[in-house]
Amino acid sequence: MKRIHKVLVANRGEIAVRVLRTCRRLGLRTVAVFSDADRDAPHVRLADEAIHLGPPPARESYLSIERVLAAAKASGADAIHPGYGFLSENEDFARACADAGFVFVGPPAEAIELMGNKRQAKLRMQAADVPCIPGYEAARPGESLEDEALVREGQRVGFPLMVKAAAGGGGRGMRLVREPGALLDAIRSARSEATNAFGSGELILERAIEGARHVEVQVFADEHGNAVHLGERDCSVQRRHQKVIEESPSPAVTPELRERMGAVAVQAIRAIGYRGAGTIEFLLAPNGDFFFMEMNTRLQVEHPVTELITGLDLVEWQLRVADGERLPLTQPEIAWRGHAIEARLCAEDPARGFLPQTGRLLAWEPPAGEGIRVDHGVREGQDITPFYDSMQAKLIAYGPDRETARERLAAALRELTVFGVTTNSVFIQHVLGHEAFRSGRYDTGFVGAHTPPETLQALGKASPEDQAILAALLFHDDAQALARKGGFDATLTGWSSSYALAVPVSLHDGASEFRASVRPVAPEAYEVHVGDTRVPLSLRALSAERAEVEVEVAGRRRAVRYRRAGGMLWCTLDGVTRQLRDVSFRLPSERERASDGRLRAPMDGRIIRVSTEAGATVKKGDVLVVLEAMKMESSLIAPTDGVVTAVNVTVGAQVPARHVVAVVSPAAKEAA
Repeated sequence: MKRIHKVLVANRGEIAVRVLRTCRRLGLRTVAVFSDADRDAPHVRLADEAIHLGPPPARESYLSIERVLAAAKASGADAIHPGYGFLSENEDFARACADAGFVFVGPPAEAIELMGNKRQAKLRMQAADVPCIPGYEAARPGESLEDEALVREGQRVGFPLMVKAAAGGGGRGMRLVREPGALLDAIRSARSEATNAFGSGELILERAIEGARHVEVQVFADEHGNAVHLGERDCSVQRRHQKVIEESPSPAVTPELRERMGAVAVQAIRAIGYRGAGTIEFLLAPNGDFFFMEMNTRLQVEHPVTELITGLDLVEWQLRVADGERLPLTQPEIAWRGHAIEARLCAEDPARGFLPQTGRLLAWEPPAGEGIRVDHGVREGQDITPFYDSMQAKLIAYGPDRETARERLAAALRELTVFGVTTNSVFIQHVLGHEAFRSGRYDTGFVGAHTPPETLQALGKASPEDQAILAALLFHDDAQALARKGGFDATLTGWSSSYALAVPVSLHDGASEFRASVRPVAPEAYEVHVGDTRVPLSLRALSAERAEVEVEVAGRRRAVRYRRAGGMLWCTLDGVTRQLRDVSFRLPSERERASDGRLRAPMDGRIIRVSTEAGATVKKGDVLVVLEAMKMESSLIAPTDGVVTAVNVTVGAQVPARHVVAVVSPAAKEAA
């Protein structure tokens, strides 16, 4: 008898929208939950009904088992889908759902608990003859995981070496160690980070396999003893050990290797009595050997690439399995066609170390076209807050072959319009266009090898011609606004009897500042000087509704989408989105003043550590405060040697961007 009629989705953002759409397609009633920060979010509007959970911090809303279960009970839901993240891999939540009489759309709590700890998971996989990375997990009685034991065993395992938190993931509590002398510090640092992030400082050691690829296999099992795999995904392009681009099939996996990896993955889930969707993650060495890393006992962020090449709906499979049905297909019936690539669009600034970004979406226009899929849970006018993950959307492209999929995804990113919040779009375009990615010959070291800090800072840097276009656009938009306000003919914008007046403007793009002079020479025509470069150009409005103009320089026409927000100009030119601030009238003293010793929060976030106090003597570079936003920690360091004269935050405090968290007074120079 069918058990699931009404589903509560215990999540937010794009995955909540994704699950809700499949539920609605299957005719199931739906319930959304939301925090104060998500009252008007798309997932709330999409569901049949929505229930308020609590304040924005996840621990008081989406991570509260009691509140989620109370919402499910109040709504009359009979099943709970956890999505990914939040409570999706929390064994206590899975048990609580079952105890309360709800169908948990996920695996048994025992499987979540076992595979959620890297140490226990690895020991079970070793017992099941699944190949594992050589290392140290204190497998035998009497063996220790204390610092001294890890240092000793690290010497035995050899270098390079990975220190890993046994609990959690996302790159936290993980350190790469190349030299024996650095091991103890890495252990202590990883243990501290893991304790803060996961409540457990348990660590394991693994030999670092350099030049390896991160290849995972999608698996499914039902309660009737059936288990299959749906092929592999290559997730090797990562920053801070977090995935950025995923594709299926992997360019490094042959049909024969796929069969072997798939068989091992199915062997692994059979060994633990698994049920539902899961992913077995492997490291694939350059010689073709592969080793178990960990298992994710949930639906993965990157599941759309598998859906596109199999033609299956994995959320539908989850719901059917949870309802007691058999798997829809057997292994011989599963086929793979074409190629799919997914990119995670994150609110972050690659030029600043992928620092998370917050703000209000002034414009959100996702791309469309053949083979393009965009999974998202945002809308124009929505605030991107610091409380949740920085990923806002996933852009996925499908094609009959890898190159078609790659080109379609690159084109989709150029078409995308996101104003109001800086994203990693240009970084993704750089990766897709890089020869190492185009060739398919890349590994987990791609970002470090091919996008060093200086490359990231140069991405999207405006040429003199681009700067001239931006300056003219700013001038033109100001003139159009004045025309509308004054009620005169906009075609007279910039008119003068001699067309001789050049207007100086200064723009700041977040990293640098440039100056230009703009001289109107005819209606919608300008002569712009940037340094020694002279750029004659014309601007013609294409769409007043979409704030889009066509710019022509030396016979070449280019469309520019833009949006003004006070003195800020957001625009997209040739697929590059820039945030420019008009600083033409800023006082020189404000622009040129030296640091005043104030440490300001780089973004909205929560204070998770304060390592100083008023009166403390500090050295330049000392970490004084650590702030967390969007699952990323940012260390605020002393700008100079000196004395801390003020500490304005405490652990747990939520602070806005630019908040002064501490003040360091420079040390007085010694008298000569």
